Amino acid sequence: QVQLVATGGGVVQAGGSLRLSCAASGRTIGSYAMAWLRQAPGKEREFLAAINWSGGSTYYADSVKGRFTISRDNAKNLAYLQMNSLKFEDTAVYYCAAANSYSTVVAGQYDYWGQGTQVTVSS
Repeated sequence: QVQLVATGGGVVQAGGSLRLSCAASGRTIGSYAMAWLRQAPGKEREFLAAINWSGGSTYYADSVKGRFTISRDNAKNLAYLQMNSLKFEDTAVYYCAAANSYSTVVAGQYDYWGQGTQVTVSS
């Protein structure tokens, strides 16, 4: 099994940027497709972005396309979410997740997901 921990959250003003990191342990993430999700209070979990095992394919939700960038460094066993032009409505707990196939994470299904990190955007 792989354990995932998202870090890098914090409080940022609207229009600002943050980079989240997802650290994996237990197994190398090189064999997994990765995704970022978020959940705001009172709302359902929302898919944000996915990346295949090599980093050669990415997919974004319309709500973050052009503002967020997903990437990965398999050698460091890390995945990232660069968030720019943050809006108040981006406030949520952000999670990273993994699955054995890219099509699975794009479809919103995950084999592993772990501890999230709070992102708060002040207006």
